[in-house]
Amino acid sequence: MTGPGRRNGNELPIGRRVAELRRRRGMSQQVFADRIRKSKSWVDKVERGVRTLDRLSVIETVAGALGVAPTVLLAGKVQRAPVTDTGSAVEQVRTALARYDTSGSGNDGQPASSVQELDGQVGYAWTAYRNGHLPQVLRMLPDLLGDGRQACHPQPGNASAADLLVRVYRLAAQVLVKLGEADLAWLAADRAMSAAAGDPRRAGLAAVSLAQALRALRRGRLAMTAAVTAVHQLDLAPSGVFLPDEPALTGTLLIEAALAAAACGSAAAAGELTERAARLATAHDERHHRDHDGVGFSPTTVELARALTAMRLGDHRQAVTIHRQATGGEAWHLLPAEHRAAHLIDITRAHLDLGDPHAAGRALVTADAIAPAETRIRPAARTALTAVLRAGPTSADVARLAATVGLTR
Repeated sequence: MTGPGRRNGNELPIGRRVAELRRRRGMSQQVFADRIRKSKSWVDKVERGVRTLDRLSVIETVAGALGVAPTVLLAGKVQRAPVTDTGSAVEQVRTALARYDTSGSGNDGQPASSVQELDGQVGYAWTAYRNGHLPQVLRMLPDLLGDGRQACHPQPGNASAADLLVRVYRLAAQVLVKLGEADLAWLAADRAMSAAAGDPRRAGLAAVSLAQALRALRRGRLAMTAAVTAVHQLDLAPSGVFLPDEPALTGTLLIEAALAAAACGSAAAAGELTERAARLATAHDERHHRDHDGVGFSPTTVELARALTAMRLGDHRQAVTIHRQATGGEAWHLLPAEHRAAHLIDITRAHLDLGDPHAAGRALVTADAIAPAETRIRPAARTALTAVLRAGPTSADVARLAATVGLTR
């Protein structure tokens, strides 16, 4: 496994990269700590690898103080040679999901990691996911699934262990949806629901991934029911139980329910659910929602979902109009790379159905610039690019992208 503090000694840990960049800029640990509003002790622990630097918001702050892009800090861990045999990588994930052994050692015979150690590694994997680094996440998932199962098995009732399992299974489900492995994604999402152990917040997080997997299986009504039920359970829970991100979770579930309603042709339900999400986003916009473990919620994410619901209901012109408005502001650029690239790939269907393959091609090229793995690994992107090529003459950028992924007219 290749997360922070793991067994591959060839990687330069992110803390070491921070220390190296800090020294190059002539900053002491204290000066650097003051710039990022942390303690000198915090900086020292990060640089020595004692503390894991895994949250995107913190990575962005650290990168800004060092004058580099966040991807520079992640480069030693996520910018490897891309996975070329996605099928083999998926089979490794399938094997990990199929195993039920709970021995006290890891997959390589070493002692299993603790829940705390794994939590940092899962946070790192989610950061890689938000940045669109699917190959890196695919490499990590088999070990995360196996180690998570082993570390959490002897701890029934442990909230931290349950949180960890939900995070791991959700990540697996969302990656598998992207790769067109809907059945396997459903299995992982179902495992996340089981690990939630009836806790409304954990069940809500798991339901986000479950709804996505069910939509991928073309089970729109089941997906809508799963998401709406999770919202209902959150509404019934006592106030003060959840962290401040609870409105973001409720809003994300409403968006998933709206997309599911549109997938099964229920325009009224899709409209009602989207409006509920929009009201919630407006009311809580001051919270500056950041994407955390695939739950990112804001007025912009609602508008992007509104565009996709319009597209799935057949109103492609309205979908493109909303899409252009939502992607024209600064808030669009604050979304994670994965979200932006995935949306651009999805919206190509509306452009193509309007007879505008050039706009579809531009969307794909832009998505590739944001998160190359989204366009080069996902079957949905390959399908869209094939349709653009078949529609007629293409721009040089589209032709280069097609050649890169191995497609020809």
